Amino acid sequence: MSSFSVTEPSTRSKWFAGSLVILYALITMVPLAWIMLTGFKSPADAISYPPKVIFDPTLEGYVNLFTTRTRQTDEFLAANPPETWYEEIVRQYDMVIAGPSKFGERFLNSVIIGFGSTFLSVFLGTLAAYAFSRFKIPLADDLLFFILSTRMMPPIAVAIPIFLMYRQLGLSDTHLGMILLYTAVNISLAVWLLKSFIDGIPTEYEEAALIDGYTRFQAFYKVVLPQAATGIASTAIFCLIFAWNEYAFAVLLTSGTAQTAPPFIPTIIGVGGLDWPAVAAGATIFLLPVMIFTVALRKHLLRGITFGAVRK
Repeated sequence: MSSFSVTEPSTRSKWFAGSLVILYALITMVPLAWIMLTGFKSPADAISYPPKVIFDPTLEGYVNLFTTRTRQTDEFLAANPPETWYEEIVRQYDMVIAGPSKFGERFLNSVIIGFGSTFLSVFLGTLAAYAFSRFKIPLADDLLFFILSTRMMPPIAVAIPIFLMYRQLGLSDTHLGMILLYTAVNISLAVWLLKSFIDGIPTEYEEAALIDGYTRFQAFYKVVLPQAATGIASTAIFCLIFAWNEYAFAVLLTSGTAQTAPPFIPTIIGVGGLDWPAVAAGATIFLLPVMIFTVALRKHLLRGITFGAVRK
């Protein structure tokens, strides 16, 4: 009868593994850091070759992102001196600020549509996943595969039918239409992810709650949901990332009222072409909500190890 022992990894192997993780993290962060740096460059520095790592920082990109500008004559500029620091920035191009840009509205649309569809996807996905996990549903495997198959379809294959349907229903370029569409796309991912988490929660907890007089809904709300928090957090992050970054449907179905930031940022025009510092500034700001949302839920992502065990 053979025996074996599990040895702890040596200090050298731990150091090597940690170094690889740090190196990988640094490499993957290089494009993100470059975009953030570009947001503080002047247009000339942003397109210079070779690329500049050391430069004189400026807020010109952020000023151009949040404002619209118009060219004026020398007489007008001389008679109307700049009153604020951001007006001084645009004067170097013989321009004045004509008003705010549409970036704020587009960013708000992304917040409403992204978080709205994420909430609906997770809410409906949790209910459906609990039903598939705890009840005997006829043809459950077939229904689960059908739900998953909707995720396999490339979005471009249904883009035209959805466009025609939305035009008939009056949902084109509306917040409700985009929320419903992103919810329909994300619901399959939510159901499958959450079902695996709920399957890992022992039914003994619910049975004990039912014996104590809880209703089925109370057992679900007070017993299952707290233990499924890690799965709900993970699912919410994935759903938000899709809805936040989605581009194809946003370009096809929105143009003004409900247009989100992804199709708007590439259209930022500067002097003689794309204003790359403004584009980089918009991309940096656009990244922040997802980053904050992920960091806010990080503790739930780490609690999954402690759940799902019944002490015998």
